[in-house]
Amino acid sequence: MKISDSMVAAINDQIKAEFDSAYIYLAMSAYLENSGLSGMAHWMNKQYKEEVEHAERFIKYLYERGARVIIPEIAKPKEAYPSAVEVFREAYRHEQYVTSRIYKLVDMAIAEKDYATQSMLKWYVDEQLEEEDNTGSIVAKFEFLGEDKHSVYMIDKELAAR
Repeated sequence: MKISDSMVAAINDQIKAEFDSAYIYLAMSAYLENSGLSGMAHWMNKQYKEEVEHAERFIKYLYERGARVIIPEIAKPKEAYPSAVEVFREAYRHEQYVTSRIYKLVDMAIAEKDYATQSMLKWYVDEQLEEEDNTGSIVAKFEFLGEDKHSVYMIDKELAAR
């Protein structure tokens, strides 16, 4: 069964969202590194690489379906944040946004009875559960420990181990 033009357009739009996510995390990594928080910067750099992989996975899927891939323009990300905890709060909100986008793709695949796309998207549904848990857990640590220098130092050291 041929993938619909509307599904191809929606997946191409998601490819843009994944590359935008990567660029956001790369900018967050740069901000954290510039702030002397190399462990947090390392964690965000890993996120950046994962998001590129997510985009590439969508690209490969479209190729497998014989569809046209459109490589998007990437939006300029934010350069500075009020604090390290705000970086992770924004990352958490961003992951929730990405999850909502994935769910819309699933809804669309179900409505179109596109079983192949539904199957492919299951990986993303599971991945988003993990992404929200990871970023949410870091925010929860900040909220529990506080934002004093000792807490930030401890969290920075922990995130360096990723």
